[in-house]
Order: sequence, then C-alpha cells, then structure tokens
Amino acid sequence: MISQTEQFYFGSFIDGKEVKSEDRVLEVLNPYNNQLVGRISCATKENAEQAITAAHRVFHESMKRMAAHRRSDILRRTADLLEKRNEEFANLLVQETGKPIREARVEVDRSIQILRFASEGAKQIHGEEIQLDSAHGGENHIAITRRYPIGVVVAITPFNLPLSLVLHKLAPAIAAGNTIVLKPAEKTPLCSVLLYKLFEEAGLPKGALNIVMGPGQDLVEPLIKDSRIKRVTFTGSGPVGWKLKELAGRKNVTLELGSNAPNIVFNDADLDTAAASLVQGGVVTSGQACISVQRIYVQKHVYPALLEKLVQGVKELRVGNPMDEATDVGPMITEAAAVRAEEWINEAVQNGAMIVAGGQRHGNLLEPTVLTNVTREMKVVCKEIFAPVFSVIPFDTEEEVIKQANDSDLGIHAGIFTKDINRAFRVAEALEMGGVWINEASIRRYDHIPYGGVKQSGIGKEGVSYAIEEMTETKFIGVKLL
Repeated sequence: MISQTEQFYFGSFIDGKEVKSEDRVLEVLNPYNNQLVGRISCATKENAEQAITAAHRVFHESMKRMAAHRRSDILRRTADLLEKRNEEFANLLVQETGKPIREARVEVDRSIQILRFASEGAKQIHGEEIQLDSAHGGENHIAITRRYPIGVVVAITPFNLPLSLVLHKLAPAIAAGNTIVLKPAEKTPLCSVLLYKLFEEAGLPKGALNIVMGPGQDLVEPLIKDSRIKRVTFTGSGPVGWKLKELAGRKNVTLELGSNAPNIVFNDADLDTAAASLVQGGVVTSGQACISVQRIYVQKHVYPALLEKLVQGVKELRVGNPMDEATDVGPMITEAAAVRAEEWINEAVQNGAMIVAGGQRHGNLLEPTVLTNVTREMKVVCKEIFAPVFSVIPFDTEEEVIKQANDSDLGIHAGIFTKDINRAFRVAEALEMGGVWINEASIRRYDHIPYGGVKQSGIGKEGVSYAIEEMTETKFIGVKLL
C-alpha cells in the first residue's frame, strides 16, 4: 500500500525508458489538504516527437501483426494485476483527485472491468461476407471485409477519472492492435504511470504505450499535427476539444466534451427512487463529471415533495476528508474550481435564484447546493457548472419540458423518472441527447455501452466495443472465381 507519497517523481515514458529533466517540474497536490503527492518532469516538444516515433515503429514492427489471443492475454493479465493492487490504486486516486475512498474503489473496479471487456473484444474484431450477386454482374464473385488497426493513437485525458477514462482509450486501442501516446492530465498523472508499469509487467511491447507528461498547451500541437498520428481521442472541455479538432485537420477524432445534464421527474414517478438517484448523481466526483445531474425538471404537482426530498438528501451528505470511509463528497480539484462554482451560485442568487441547501465553500470543499427560482439565462442552468450544484425547475406539460431540456447546445445523457413506459420512450426519443436513462439519473454509465454526446458535447463514441470499432479500419477484399 502507498504510504510514502514523496516516492512519486516521474518523467515521461518513451520507448520503454523513463525520460526526466529538471528544466520544468510540476507538483501534484492532494486537493483535500494541499499536501505533496508527487512530482512530474514535463516533456518537451522533442519528447513528444520521440514518443510518436517509438509508437509508429512498434506498430509496424509488432503490434499490427500481433495475434488477437496475445493482445487479449496482455489485457487480461493487466486486469489481474490491477485487481491484486486495487486498494493501492484506490488510495492513490484519493490522493490525486480528492474523491472519497469508496468512490475511488468503484473506479478501480470499473477499470478492471474495462480491461476485461477489451480482452474479450480483442477476439471479436471481425468483418462480414458481402453477397456480390445482389448486383448485376456480381455472379461468380465473392467478397469479405476485414478490420485492421489504424496505427498510432494519441489519447488526451482529464483529471476527474484518471484511471477509468485513461483505460477507455488505452484498452480498446491495444485490443485493436494499435500503439498509443498518452498525455494524462497534469493534475492527476500518477495513476497513469502505475498503470503503464502494469501493462509492461503484463507483456505489452516496449514503445507500444508511451506517456508524455505536462500541460496540454505545451504538448497538444506537436502531438496532434504529426502526420503519423491516425486517431486523436480526447476527453475534456469543449473549447479545448474543438480547438484540438481544428489542429487535427483530416485526422479521425473522438471528442468527449462537457454537458449540463437534464433530469426530468414526472408526476407519476417514484419520488424516493428519483430523489436518491438524483442526489447521488450530482455529487459523484464532487459533481466534476460531464454527465452529473445539473438541471432537474419537476412536474408541478410533485415539485414541493420532490424538492423536500432532494434538500433532505443533500443535507444528509457528509462532506470532508476523502480518506474517511463515511465521507460522501470530497473536495473539488482546486480551490480555483470551487471559487468559480461559488461565483456562479452567487451570480444566480443576485439575479433572483434561491439557495435552499448548501451553498457554502470551505477552501476546495463546496457544499452540495440546491437552487430554485433559476432561469435559463443563468450560468448554473445554461452552462456546465462541473460542481455539486442542482438547479430545480418546475414544469407543466411534457411538451414544455422537452423544449426546456433541449434548450442547450450540449447533450450527452439525460434522465427520466416516470412509471408510464409509453411516455418514457416518447420523451427519450424526443430528447436531443447521446443517451437517455429511464428511472435512473443521467450519471449512470456502464463501460460497454455506447457513450458520447451530440451537438457541442462531442464526436464519436466510447464504450469498449464501440471504441475498438472506431480504432480500426474496414478493408474490402473481393475475388472473381475462375
């Protein structure tokens, strides 16, 4: 188990070797107590080019020809190694992100599952037979399609789930036979290095996975513009993601960006189920998740009762030390992030909103906050707050709430609470979202479902098998029978 956190001083990992320089070193701090967790030596543009060169060489030398069963075995062994060290990784997640220990354990469990899904997926990459005699002149011809790895993948990952979201990019890439250059978030890079060492122990060829450390503004352009890069997969903020797409030019890009998830509670909903799901769905990772519950629309007949249950649920949450087993909500990633959310809350209040629970900030800790009397123009409603803040909004009719929920240029997940299955599907089909949950809050995600946003929330899909598909290319092979 990790106890001496000062042991963590990592550089970049390029072609199987650690590369360090004292020219620029960043500290990784515990968001809860500001204590030093570790340090990273920042990579240079030259290091980025070296990482791409290594990944490109290893792809052509070994990975693209590696048998599916070998790729599957590497992923399975990595999962087994992670399972043996699950508590070590959970503790490091707490130190890096500030998320509660119980939540960190869930992230580790999910990460093990991602690896196992990818291990299975490596053996299920297949094409199809095409019936050519469906076309005039197609007699005496046969054809198949096969899927092949695309090459070097650049993965750029966020701070909030630095193990599972990294694996949502690495595991499918390896399953497909690609090589990777990973740039983890500079605030939470340490789990990526420990994960790298697990892959190495599991038998992944040196240079198949490379890590470059440091701020995105220094490394993104050299990583993205290189002609040897065949796919860029990014999870993070909208402005950064769309700028990255401009830099990528004609390259294939997957963007998982932000949202302001709407959740709708109809009159016939089970209010206890809805309230419990919504409260939990808004405080995971201190609300720092793109599908966190943010906008809650409640039909007027049950609005007072649901609001009362929400307030009660929020007030029962324990906010504090993330290493305490009883803690429900830990700190936000930085005090600046907590201050920004506090400013948005105060701005809403100045414009007529009311705080009915929470609202206080203590350093990096922001109390989960319930707001009423909000309007669509307020930032807490129309933008992604990325904090444990709920805006509760009454509505009259189904048509009205669909219009309100869709009144955003963002859309990843939504939640609907109702006992009317016809209405549930009717509303689900009308919502402009990448995914809709019925009788579950928007936060719910399983690692093998298609996951991705519409509108300004992104391009492409994650979820292991879907990511594998996007990280392979289809080739047609036709034969004329003589």
